[in-house]
Amino acid sequence: MDQNFWRKCIVCKKEINFTTKYYKCSVSSCDKKRAPAQFCSVDCWGVHSSTLNHKSAWAEEFHSPSKEQWESTPKVRIVSSSKSSTSADVEGLPKDILVVVSKLKAYVKARGDLNTSADVSDVLSDIIRRECDRAIERAKSDGRKTLMGKDF
Repeated sequence: MDQNFWRKCIVCKKEINFTTKYYKCSVSSCDKKRAPAQFCSVDCWGVHSSTLNHKSAWAEEFHSPSKEQWESTPKVRIVSSSKSSTSADVEGLPKDILVVVSKLKAYVKARGDLNTSADVSDVLSDIIRRECDRAIERAKSDGRKTLMGKDF
């Protein structure tokens, strides 16, 4: 490791040194991103908080690790999973979205009071394709030319 600082403030990009006080947002969703939000000062956290319009949030104080601790910590690399290979991929069939995204988002909001990420429709469409491929094989093995609910 060649850098002489721990991380950079996400607001002002100032270096946060090793064994130094830094701040994190108290809002849990800010800490669940790939790179947790860290700030060099309460002022930088204030810029972040006002930009995102957090309600009932505060800056939590932490201490960065020493350089030795940081270097000895195993690093985990987050890699998105590769899309599963389905017959749609192999045969060159269209990779269209197979769900009505507005209906899906409305259902998720009504059922769980959650927002829906843009990548959900792609993942769900892949699941639908995979399940359809299995159902198609079942219908064909039964000698039918009509896909039915029981094939799923």
